Amino acid sequence: MVADEQELTGGNASESVVRIGHTVRKPWLENSAAVQSYLSALRSSGVDVPQPLGRDEHGRSTVEYIEGVLAMDHLPLWRDDLLRVGRMIRQIHDASETVPMRNPGDWKMLLPAENPDLMCHNDVAPWNLIMGDRWVFIDWDGAGPSTRLWDLAYAAQSFGLLFDGQPVDDAALRLRALVDGYGADAALSKALPAAMAKRTAAMFDLLKSSHATGIQPWADMYVNGHGEHWRTATHYVARNQATWEQALA
Repeated sequence: MVADEQELTGGNASESVVRIGHTVRKPWLENSAAVQSYLSALRSSGVDVPQPLGRDEHGRSTVEYIEGVLAMDHLPLWRDDLLRVGRMIRQIHDASETVPMRNPGDWKMLLPAENPDLMCHNDVAPWNLIMGDRWVFIDWDGAGPSTRLWDLAYAAQSFGLLFDGQPVDDAALRLRALVDGYGADAALSKALPAAMAKRTAAMFDLLKSSHATGIQPWADMYVNGHGEHWRTATHYVARNQATWEQALA
């Protein structure tokens, strides 16, 4: 790392991420070209996402650095903030309707959705939301084919803090606020509780199976606290299905 590079820490799945001035540089991946194209399309549709800046002189993927603080460090978010987050996700999804999705079966998705029909971020969570003068979702490396339901299920569960130890009634209110902000119709709202349970279980299964096969970084994450977190979250989301259904009715 050279003198003007500042290492960025905090992520779990990305290596060699650095900041240089107002840019973020990270290794160029198989899907980086498609992700940069996706970001360009979203910006053209009026969505505030990091500006894609192509490859640098070392072949690294380069995007705009976003100033601010992580939402993760300011949880729980209040209702007005959750309404805003819901609107942001809806804007991304609506704009994504105009983005061509080529050969969805060829993408190597970490947690694939059934019958993908929409380009999505796939990790719209508090650890990827910067709040400052602008509110912007960052870390689009996992973007690819998914569905509104699968993407929203993860966002609703994570921003709602549907995790073990959280008062269920409070979690239900946060869930309702984010979904209200999104403006989900009756069909999407009805499908969401089951999708949240399935999406949470899929995350735990990924960590568990990666630990068994030695696939990194998920194998280490399984034993350093993430495995237990997602195991208990899976049970929490599943056993409170009736509460989530009532909140979204």
